Amino acid sequence: MKWNWNDNRFENYSFASFRKDITSGIIVGIIAIPLGMAFAIASGVNPEYGIYTTIIAGILISLFGGSKFQIGGPTGAFIPIVLGIVLSYGFENLLIAGFLAGIILVLFGVFRLGSLIKYIPRSVTIGFTSGIAVIIFTGQIPNFLGLQDIENHEAFLLNMGEIFQHFDTVTPYSILTAIICLVILLLSPKIFPKLPGPLMGLVISTIIATIFYPSEIATIDSVYGGIPNTLPSFHLPAITWDRVTLLIQPAFVIAILGAIESLLSAVVADGMTNNKHNSNKELIGQGIANMIAPLFGGIPATGAIARTATNIKSGAVSPLSGIIHGIVVLIILLVLAPFAGRIPLASMAPLLMVVAWNMSEQKSFRMILQTKTGDSLVLSVTFLLTVFFDLTTAVEIGLFLAIIIFTKRMSDIMKTSQLLPSDSNKLEKIDQKRSHGCPQISIFDVEGPLFFGAAQAFEQTLLRSIHRTPEILILRMGKVPFMDLTGEAYFANIIQSFSKHGKVLICGMNPQPESILRKTGLYEKIGEKHFFMHTGDAIDYSLLIVNKQQCEGCKHFAFHECETFSNQQEQEIKKKTAIAWK
Repeated sequence: MKWNWNDNRFENYSFASFRKDITSGIIVGIIAIPLGMAFAIASGVNPEYGIYTTIIAGILISLFGGSKFQIGGPTGAFIPIVLGIVLSYGFENLLIAGFLAGIILVLFGVFRLGSLIKYIPRSVTIGFTSGIAVIIFTGQIPNFLGLQDIENHEAFLLNMGEIFQHFDTVTPYSILTAIICLVILLLSPKIFPKLPGPLMGLVISTIIATIFYPSEIATIDSVYGGIPNTLPSFHLPAITWDRVTLLIQPAFVIAILGAIESLLSAVVADGMTNNKHNSNKELIGQGIANMIAPLFGGIPATGAIARTATNIKSGAVSPLSGIIHGIVVLIILLVLAPFAGRIPLASMAPLLMVVAWNMSEQKSFRMILQTKTGDSLVLSVTFLLTVFFDLTTAVEIGLFLAIIIFTKRMSDIMKTSQLLPSDSNKLEKIDQKRSHGCPQISIFDVEGPLFFGAAQAFEQTLLRSIHRTPEILILRMGKVPFMDLTGEAYFANIIQSFSKHGKVLICGMNPQPESILRKTGLYEKIGEKHFFMHTGDAIDYSLLIVNKQQCEGCKHFAFHECETFSNQQEQEIKKKTAIAWK
């Protein structure tokens, strides 16, 4: 891929644009701080790593990405994946997995795979997104209730078992703090729409807890030892071949999910601004960010839909707003980090619960379920596997199931129908108007994609429909938009079978199927003179080469010319008989 250093995302930039970017960058930066810490804590790592990711990945994604308005950083979608890697492999290996995911994302962009993401069915994306939302929501119940001695597990059922097992350790002060934060989160957008609700909820609930019951509730200081107010230090993980082979699968999952989330976010931004992002460049930007962030302790990052939308609503004009957002977070880290340690974990819980609720897409989920189609099955299976097994299994099986259902649908579309000339000399499907066609000429209309899922049915239907082998077989292929090599193989079988005793004529062949026939050599075997643009031309040609002797006494009269042929044959017979008598 040729890199274009002429970044048109800054086209017609002015000082007024710069002021708008500063405003939006500050607003999004303030919102990103509590979210970064919350996502890190929920992922099983220290809160400062979420902030480091917000700073480094946020700046790099805006700098090298393909969207004008994308805000990158840690997101809720990564929580179950990152937590699973931390529990199974440890934090050091999480950094390596994130670095490998960055390489994969860069390769996705270099090989222009950005457009392939759109082929992932919506039922699959909503299924695993809703499943992740359930995992995030239920994962915050212990902090909301203030449960003690809770052990994190990868399995959903084990985590739910921990909640029930330690339910007797509920802390009323945690519930009170969480409710205060939740109420502010829900009411602040209506009462104070210009103020960041997450920050207001954290600050007010933290102040109340600090003043009235500071020793009765778990905080970031008491659990994680506070947040350092220093820049992250550079650390190169020990990358070995054994670790690469061990972590390549989780790295691939991170890359796929990061690509999906970032491109979905970019599409949302395009819809809000009437702009067009560069999907391949966006993947390269995401890859660079995920390669650099782990070197400073950062966790996986991607495009954040909610923060990107806030960035646009705040008046952002260019990627500079995303760069400013990262700088704002850095400044706040250096100045206010000691105060962040007093934030109760109970204040973080409703913040993530609201994030989970917003990402669950419950309306779309219900709508797809109500259709009671194959998509409903794909959605349900993907959702349940995400919750009760893991995201990798859910996406793999969801995609496989979607492919099977799609193949079945396409094969059902494939139809092969025999046609008969009507009284108006136009072709129509067989009905009660005419019980017989021409004994020597059979005409079939083929409709739908001729691919591996429908090719065998096409052959069987055609052979079953022809009770008496005709001299000429006319196939109308104008409604066949696509043919694969399996379809070509069955098509070749039909050609070979009929060519032994007659001729096959092809009408209205579309460019893609014709290209396949030319590549395999079947086009030349059939012969260019046997391909026609229109059915009428094929019929005219057939009537020229038809065996006129067999027209003797035929009363089917399938074509207007048939009566003439039959009379001519009778007259010739009479002449021959008269000559013989003489």
